[in-house]
Amino acid sequence: MKQWRLFIAFFRVGMLGYGGGPSSIPLIHKEVVDKYKWLNKDDFSDVLAIGNALPGPIATKLAGYVGWRIGGLLGMLNAIIATTLPTVILLLLLLSTLNHFKNIAWVQGMSNAVVPVVGVMLATLTWEFIKKSKESLGLKTTGLILVASFILLYSVNVHPAILIGCLIGFAFFSRSEKEQKKKVKAS
Repeated sequence: MKQWRLFIAFFRVGMLGYGGGPSSIPLIHKEVVDKYKWLNKDDFSDVLAIGNALPGPIATKLAGYVGWRIGGLLGMLNAIIATTLPTVILLLLLLSTLNHFKNIAWVQGMSNAVVPVVGVMLATLTWEFIKKSKESLGLKTTGLILVASFILLYSVNVHPAILIGCLIGFAFFSRSEKEQKKKVKAS
């Protein structure tokens, strides 16, 4: 039953994640965190951050990790296949159909309407991450990281993987520092 739920969850993501990886992230979050509770919000955030630093499509990386965590090797393969199967099927069907009807106004409108919907979905997920960061880091640190990240990504053109790696390093070393201080106080 666990394997079936894994397949259905990621098959839905594959079917509804129109627009690529960014549009799939909120759908995966809904399935994995909200519906099935396979991961909590903190774990999902961590997996997403690490997954973004690695090469390849984010949806398959998240599917692979969640599948492995829930159902081992078979679960990983199951979730990856479930994520990619709809894409393969729809790619074959839609490309042949859309190519035939690409000049019709409603087809162009449908393609254009997807962009703002994906934007809203990403903004909603971003806001959730900001609220979570505010709770754990505080408003000042969260604001500083947001502004610095924006400047580094858009003004300096730093690659997102480098920024994520630096933030992971910062988190690791700041946590280690706090643990060292606790050990000193305890002794």
